[in-house]
Amino acid sequence: MDRMLYVAMNGAKQNMIAQAINSNNLANISTTGFRADLAAARSMPLYGGSGHPTRVYSMTEKPGIDFKQGSMSTTGRDLDIAISGQGFLAVQAPDGTEAYTRAGDLKADNAGVLHTGAGHIVLGEGGPITIPEASKVDIGKDGTISIVTPGQAGGGATIIDRLKLVNPDVKELKRNENGLFVLKNGEEADFDDTVSVVSGTIETSNVNAAAALVNMIELSRQFEMQIKMLKAAQENNAQAAQLLKLG
Repeated sequence: MDRMLYVAMNGAKQNMIAQAINSNNLANISTTGFRADLAAARSMPLYGGSGHPTRVYSMTEKPGIDFKQGSMSTTGRDLDIAISGQGFLAVQAPDGTEAYTRAGDLKADNAGVLHTGAGHIVLGEGGPITIPEASKVDIGKDGTISIVTPGQAGGGATIIDRLKLVNPDVKELKRNENGLFVLKNGEEADFDDTVSVVSGTIETSNVNAAAALVNMIELSRQFEMQIKMLKAAQENNAQAAQLLKLG
């Protein structure tokens, strides 16, 4: 009886964990450049005092992140960019360290400091990028930022900085508590001249909404099944106790 209760209880708990991962992906379906978390379940033996497995329970874990590219959406905004193919944009995390993102919905605050839509400061060749007052801003394929200042003679553009574009091995990346990617070894990635961007475009989330909704229903049904097993175990226990009283 205790084995049935344990297995059902553990299954329900792992279903809840998987549902939380799936719900987070669904919640970020409109987040620019978001990468979905993967979830997988595997069986784990439970060893008793004799050193031998007495039962098997399930364990839900996040084996990695889905780095598949999302869809491109044209906006026409000068500061919007989307990374073409592999690569990341370097930003400053809230703790001051360097981190990476695919979110290219950039904007400048009142002081001209360039941020992502989530508020993370964008980094360039010399640190945080600041854009002076300009009548036009252009971001080139290689991440070079050029501006045309008001009243500039001839209308020629002036290069002010360049986005730090990197392309580390995705196997060496992890997601931190701010939703940004960092290197597992804590180091900073180097500039990569092969990474290119498309101006006036942003990359959408790579979450498959239909698949995530179907997965949510499947997990809910699995959870209900585990709860039914717990109730069945409770009923069996009550009936067994009644039989013992009759004896």
